[in-house]
Amino acid sequence: MSDDNNNNPQQGDKLNIELNEEVAEGTYSNLAIISHSNSEFVFDFIKVLPGLPKAKVKSRIMMTPQHAKRLMRALQDNISKFESQQGEIKDADGPQFPMNFGGPKAEA
Repeated sequence: MSDDNNNNPQQGDKLNIELNEEVAEGTYSNLAIISHSNSEFVFDFIKVLPGLPKAKVKSRIMMTPQHAKRLMRALQDNISKFESQQGEIKDADGPQFPMNFGGPKAEA
């Protein structure tokens, strides 16, 4: 991925990223719901437990369309590298959840 110098103010500088203990533990998610408007993408990460009719959003990440596209490319690249080392990731058999859970459609 190439960025123009104007789009990446950190280029040439080191970026110090901090990771506190709570965030480092991570949050497990086995369902993601993605919605968007004309100015942002919203990623809701959910943990669904078998036999429970209700699940809560554990984390919500919002980003610009440009960053969402960069995330998609980075994820595609990482999946490709993973599969070249570990073999193809097969889709799991199991319950297929509706994509919107009956929630509102994305709007600006």
